[in-house]
Amino acid sequence: MATLLQRLGLAAAKRAWLVIVVWVVVLAGVGAGFALFGGTLASTFSISGTPAQNVADQLQASLPDADRGTGQVVFSTSDGSKFTADQQTDIVDALTAAGDTSGVSSTINPFQTEADRQAQQTKLTDAAAQITTATAQLDAGQAQLDQAKAQLTAAGANAPAGAADQLASQRATLDQNKADLATQQTQLTDGQRLLNASAKIQTVSTDGSTAVATVVFDKSTADVTPDDKQAAVDAINATSIPGVDVNYSSTMTSITVGVSAGEIVGVLIAAIVLFVMLGSLIAAGLPLLSSFVGVGVGALGVLAFSSVVSMSSATVTLGLMLGLAVGIDYSLFILNRHRRQLRAGVPVRESIGLANGTSGNAVLFAGITVIIALAALNVTGIGFLGLMGTAGAVCVGIAVLVALTLTPALMSLAGVRVLPKKERAALGAQKHASVAEHTPEHVETKARKEGTLATRHPIIILAAGVIALLIVAIPALSMRLALPDGTSQPSDSTAYKSYSQIDHAFGAGLNGAIIVVANLPTTSDAAALTGLEANVADKLLAVNNVVAAAPAGASADNRTVIFQVIPSDGPSAESTEQVVTDLRSLSSSLDNQLGVTIGVTGLTAINIDISAKLAGILPIYLIIVLGLSILIMILVFRSIAVPLIATAGFLLTVLATFGAVTAVYQWGWLGSVFGIHDPGPILSFLPILLIGIIFGLAMDYQLFITSGMREAHVHGMEARKAVNAGLRSARPVVVAAGIIMVSVFGGFVFGDLVEARTIGFGLAVGVLIDAFIVRLLLIPAAMHLLGEKAWWLPRWLDKITPDVDVEGAKLERFDEPASTGDTSTDRPPALVDA
Repeated sequence: MATLLQRLGLAAAKRAWLVIVVWVVVLAGVGAGFALFGGTLASTFSISGTPAQNVADQLQASLPDADRGTGQVVFSTSDGSKFTADQQTDIVDALTAAGDTSGVSSTINPFQTEADRQAQQTKLTDAAAQITTATAQLDAGQAQLDQAKAQLTAAGANAPAGAADQLASQRATLDQNKADLATQQTQLTDGQRLLNASAKIQTVSTDGSTAVATVVFDKSTADVTPDDKQAAVDAINATSIPGVDVNYSSTMTSITVGVSAGEIVGVLIAAIVLFVMLGSLIAAGLPLLSSFVGVGVGALGVLAFSSVVSMSSATVTLGLMLGLAVGIDYSLFILNRHRRQLRAGVPVRESIGLANGTSGNAVLFAGITVIIALAALNVTGIGFLGLMGTAGAVCVGIAVLVALTLTPALMSLAGVRVLPKKERAALGAQKHASVAEHTPEHVETKARKEGTLATRHPIIILAAGVIALLIVAIPALSMRLALPDGTSQPSDSTAYKSYSQIDHAFGAGLNGAIIVVANLPTTSDAAALTGLEANVADKLLAVNNVVAAAPAGASADNRTVIFQVIPSDGPSAESTEQVVTDLRSLSSSLDNQLGVTIGVTGLTAINIDISAKLAGILPIYLIIVLGLSILIMILVFRSIAVPLIATAGFLLTVLATFGAVTAVYQWGWLGSVFGIHDPGPILSFLPILLIGIIFGLAMDYQLFITSGMREAHVHGMEARKAVNAGLRSARPVVVAAGIIMVSVFGGFVFGDLVEARTIGFGLAVGVLIDAFIVRLLLIPAAMHLLGEKAWWLPRWLDKITPDVDVEGAKLERFDEPASTGDTSTDRPPALVDA
């Protein structure tokens, strides 16, 4: 493979402009594909097969309209006063305008809904008064009949003829009236029970200052387009409503993937690091340009399929993050090797080929490792998570292709200008000295004279590092998982404001409504149906932490009834999770007592099920990744100890990263720094993503550092000296690459997308810990203590393990021309030669 990559690098260098044109055409092609075929990004997640999703699918079959997309619009007076009549009229006009837009089926007027509720209560109150009056009248009639009966008994034989029959008829009429009144009383009681159960499902707050309207779209939630949402929002905003603030729920806002100020700052920091390290604007710009092309092709290519594959904004953002970060790093690794060889006097094209065959080989293997880790997310069986992994793998794969083709082409055009001006001027005079500095003898002498912090005090470094990381990991013991709700949105966003206003005016539970689908037996009439609904509502209301429950729709045959259940707390609260569990447990008792079975669904229940499934698959995925880590490291380094050490380091990194994420996002530590105004559970798919991505990146750094150690040891250097030599050789580029990745990932922490902020923080912390603590300190310390044992491999395993030659050791070394006396490389190559 090293030889093939060397030839690829030479070919790219020779036909540099052709390679550049090809990549520009590819970039333009995927851009056109996105423009022509790109769709919309989903704002919700789903997993087929979960209990809530199964109920939702069944509900869609029996009640198709129940699956229509909805959005909430929150109106509130600016001064907290009660809505005036004019303001209510303006709000109704705004909703009417929204209802007339394309894509909207109807709107629900909150004031009319509340008026209907009050009218229903008034009707029930009047009916109760009428029943009370009728009851008094019937009691009076009963008393008269009792008196007449007594008189008839006293008269005996003197009683008028037919008086007894008349009295019996009057009593029968009275009994029928009592029975009818009892039926009315039961119906009245059932109606009042239902009204009481729904008392806290309000659309206008008690003080009259906040109202929640609902926009009902004519498509399912997944099919509502951004244009449909924006048209409704524009119609409402176009209506002047003096003294009223208007905010929209997240389901009314469209998701866009853009570039935030934080991301720009992250790239600028990366550019500064590159310039400081490389000392040349051309050299610093080369990895950036390569990564921009790669991430452009990858991200636009993924977005081009958004019309046929439902994907979330997090899917695209993950591809952007990884494509940008690894694109810079992979190009940097190849460029760094090329610059070292130029300093040694190697001609430009020959150096490009050697760099592509050596460092490029390591980049290829590192990229494959990351791709495998991301593609392995598909084994979880969770569709959206597998799609995220696939999109990330595609972006990483393109970054590798760009690094192995476009980077050599750009290096060819740049020629020796990838070196600082002073180095170019002194290149010829320093050539032989530079070669000598790269000989194994010189490296060994330097390694013998100078140790590193990790190898001078290995026991102290190892013990202190492990203890420190375990302490950082402690918060992970209390980590809770959930999908984001309105509290995780930026504090100045309309989604956060609407969520907070509903929480303040109506209670947190209204933001986390749960849908219960009840399958009822056949009822004889409307009164029996009302009674059965009231009984079910009472049972639902009796569940702990449920504050309201009421019917919200029914099928044509009244056999399927939807109940809206309001918990006491928000959608991500532990008590709400327990409510969903308790409601599902209630089904069996309802079946025994009433012949009713229930299922639980709705966005809150679906999100809870997704989080539970992700938490369950997490240990399995971690075991898969750990096993994969050991196998890959055995293949690369032909050792038992090195894979075990590398895997243990990866595990420490993951645990410490989980702890840091929990402390900041769930506990709220340093929340003001990272813009966390409402600490809460951790993004449910973040841990499994971090495991996969950090594994790939950790193996990258392990590969670049340890391969240098192995190379020195293979060339005869004593094991402990080889640790120092390999570490000193790789440390500058690993430090720069680590800073670049932390900067790029960290830039997303201050972006607008909720998922991007938490993913960016987790990856930035993970790279920071893994690169600077685990790979540069703990791994070298452990390998120094092991000495020669670090490279032990059983003979039987050595025989069956293929030699992948990641270091490209079989290629001709770049110092060979000097040793053979070849004078053809005495002059620096001209730019035209490149």
